[in-house]
Amino acid sequence: MNDATITGVHGRRVWDSRGRPTVEVEVTLCERVVGRAIAPAGASTGSGEAVDLRDAGEAFGGLDVRRAIGNVNGPIAQTLVGMNAGDLPAVDAAMIALDGTPDKSRLGGNALVATSMAALQARASAVGLPVWKLLAGSRRVRIPLPEIQIFGGGAHAERRVDVQDFMVMCPGAASFAEALDWTAEIYRAAGGLMRKAGKLQGVADEGGYWPVFASNEEALDTLVLAIEAAGFKPGGDVAISLDVAASEFGEAGVYALALDDRKLDTGQLIDMLGSWLLAYPIASVEDPVAEDDTEGFRAFTERFGQRCQIIGDDFLVTDAERVRRAARDCSANAVLIKPNQAGTVTETHAALLAGREAGFGTIVSARSGETEDTTIAHLAVGWDAGQFKVGSFSRSERMAKWNEMLRIEECMGRDAVFAGWSALPFRESV
Repeated sequence: MNDATITGVHGRRVWDSRGRPTVEVEVTLCERVVGRAIAPAGASTGSGEAVDLRDAGEAFGGLDVRRAIGNVNGPIAQTLVGMNAGDLPAVDAAMIALDGTPDKSRLGGNALVATSMAALQARASAVGLPVWKLLAGSRRVRIPLPEIQIFGGGAHAERRVDVQDFMVMCPGAASFAEALDWTAEIYRAAGGLMRKAGKLQGVADEGGYWPVFASNEEALDTLVLAIEAAGFKPGGDVAISLDVAASEFGEAGVYALALDDRKLDTGQLIDMLGSWLLAYPIASVEDPVAEDDTEGFRAFTERFGQRCQIIGDDFLVTDAERVRRAARDCSANAVLIKPNQAGTVTETHAALLAGREAGFGTIVSARSGETEDTTIAHLAVGWDAGQFKVGSFSRSERMAKWNEMLRIEECMGRDAVFAGWSALPFRESV
C-alpha cells in the first residue's frame, strides 16, 4: 500500500459556473500522488451552513476568495503536512479544531471542504481505486436515482417564479443510463413546448429553462405536458420533484408569493402545496416551508409523509444533530446532503448516516454555483445515498457529474443496481 502521508497542500483561485471566484485545493502525498477538488457555492443558503469566506471590498463584487486561499496555503497546510490522508476523520478534525468556530467562518467553509475532498481524492489515487470504490469497500452499493431540473426558478432565476426547482425523477427506469435517456427526451420536449409558446428565453443558474410562466401552476402543467410529449406516463414512469426553497420568500410564518401578489400563513401554504400533490404526480418536495418554521415542517410531514418525500435542505443543512432532531420530531423524511454545507467530508457523511439510521431518503446534492469537480458523484455511490441531484440536463458543470455517474455505472458492470423507487422513503407510484 502506498504511503498516504501528506507532503503538500496548495490552494488556488479558480472560477465557478456563475463566473465567480472559488477555491481549488491540491493535496500531495508521498511519491507525488495528487488529489484535487473545488468548492461549490450556493445562492439559496440556510442560515446554519458553513460560511463561504469571501474578501468583501470592490473586487468581483466582494466575492474574491484570496483570504480563504491564504488560509489553505498557510495554517491549513502547516497543520496537515505530515498527517495521514488515509485517516480522513483525523484530517477533518484537525481543520475543524484549527478553525475553532461553529460555522467555519475563520478559515472558511470553502477552504475546508475543498481541502477535505482533495485529501479524499489523494487517498483514492494512492491506493489505485476510484473514490466511490474506496468508500464502498466490500459493501454492495446502488447507482442513485437522479433528480434533474427542467425549469429553474426562485433564487436561481431572479425569482421569476416562486418555486426554485421544477424537476423530474425517473424511478421507473431500469438503469441510470436509461433515466438520463428519458430525461433528455423530457428536457427536449419542454424546450419545444416553450419555443412553440414563444417563451423560450434561455436557462437559469442550474441549466433549467428560464421560467416565463404566469403562475407556479403553469410551470407544473407544462412539466406534465413535457413528460407526456416525451412518451412517458406522469406518476408511473416519471415523477415530479419540487424544491420550494420557502426560506427565500417566507419568514416567521408569513410567505409572500410574488407571482400571485399575496401573502399566505403556514397553513395556507401547506394547503396550496397539498392541492398540488393531489393534482400533479409529485413524489418529492424540498423545503416546503421556511427553515424557521419547524411546526410547519412537522404539519406538512404529518399530512403528506406517507405519499411524498419531504426533504430538509435549509432546514437541516447537512447537520447530523439536526437530522436526528427532525427524525424525533417527525418533521421530515429525507435530507439533502451537500458537502459544503457541512464543511468537511466527515461531517457530511455523519449527516447522511443520521438520515439512514432514521429511515430517511438521502440525496447527495450539488449547488447552484458549480464547477467541473465530480467528487459528489463518487460520494453518492460510495455512500449508497440512493439519490443524486446536480441541476439540469444542460451546462457542462452539470453534465460532468451526470457523465461521471454513467462511467461509474459502466465500471460496475453486472453488479450495477439502479436505486429507482427503492431510494424513496415510500414505495408507491404517484
